[in-house]
Amino acid sequence: MRMRRLRFLGGAAKDPAVAIGDPRFDGWETVSTFEDQGTAVAWRDQLRTLGVDAACVADHALDRRGYGDIYVVVPPGQWSRANEILENL
Repeated sequence: MRMRRLRFLGGAAKDPAVAIGDPRFDGWETVSTFEDQGTAVAWRDQLRTLGVDAACVADHALDRRGYGDIYVVVPPGQWSRANEILENL
């Protein structure tokens, strides 16, 4: 009897929708701020769809409903393109 090999989609553990105090994003530039996770993630995903490396970050944990100060950030070299995209949406 052959055993099936399990495949994991996406490789490692999935990153959270909003990174809290993550040093990987130090130096990234803020494109926009939001108060709720759903809206911030939707804008982040729109930027990613258009080829901009974007992330949602926060300095403090969100409340249980997903509200807090959430920043959509991009690497410094992508700020102009991200800003242009957001202004035209």
